[in-house]
Amino acid sequence: MEYRLLEKTELWVKPVVLSGADLDACARVAAEALGLKGDEVMVTDAMGDTLTFDILIPTIQAEQIVAKKGILLRLLGGVLGLQILKETEVHSDGVLGLISLEEKTGKEMLVRSRVMGAQIAERIRKRSMICATGQEVLAGQIIDTNTPFLTKALELEGYQVTRGPTLEDKTGAIARAFRQAAEDAYGLMITTGGIGAEGKDQTLEALGRVDPQATMPYILKFQKGEGRHHRDGVRIGVGTLEPTLIICLPGPHDEVRLAWPVLRKGMNEGWDKESLAGALADVLRRKFLGRSAGCQTRTDNITDNITYEVKHESK
Repeated sequence: MEYRLLEKTELWVKPVVLSGADLDACARVAAEALGLKGDEVMVTDAMGDTLTFDILIPTIQAEQIVAKKGILLRLLGGVLGLQILKETEVHSDGVLGLISLEEKTGKEMLVRSRVMGAQIAERIRKRSMICATGQEVLAGQIIDTNTPFLTKALELEGYQVTRGPTLEDKTGAIARAFRQAAEDAYGLMITTGGIGAEGKDQTLEALGRVDPQATMPYILKFQKGEGRHHRDGVRIGVGTLEPTLIICLPGPHDEVRLAWPVLRKGMNEGWDKESLAGALADVLRRKFLGRSAGCQTRTDNITDNITYEVKHESK
């Protein structure tokens, strides 16, 4: 379980006897005792019988601090010029004070913390938000049938579902919605629409802005610049912005319904974003493979994903 230090980042070790001690060495062994990097701890003061450390990170894992007084004092006792006394204690305000717990009490607390952390993580995972995108939905020109369908489907899987706002086809607006979902501790955010090849489709650009490592496999490939094709294909996207899994689905309702069984399986089994995105793209490609003779379909290999380019025959 992770604790936020909330600016209470100092540890005081006292009383000690200082006699030409290397303060950098003191900081290094303190970092070692707490399982931190060497540059994440520094000595800020060494006055009289008190040695003061500052933890230079905003959060710390429970396992790194709880009941760590003994190992900290033992390692500090090995620093030349620093004497640890029988009565030496470690003091702190805030959660860092947990360092002084007795070992047995600390172990019991860690067990409780792990259970609590797992419960919190599961509650977050089951919090979801669904947002449709597109000016046509905003203007009421078309009905959003995807959100009611996904809401019911997710609720049957035990998710707490929030219907989010309909998002404009603007990269900044969609990216802000992704960030807000993460700040509000939604474990899942699904968008529908805005993943096509037209210039107005901005959802994947927004996803790439918040997660540069997002996975965006192709569903279809086009010749860029032909007709309304400002991009070279249609893709879906799966990314993460902790603690939120972001899934960008197509707008057509039949495609959302087609993707749902794969999405449900992937979420329930904890697939990584590459596996989930690949499986979603694969099932959606089958729709276009099944098209009748009006289209000519061929396969292409692009970044290890099989993609399909659809070329309409001239009449």
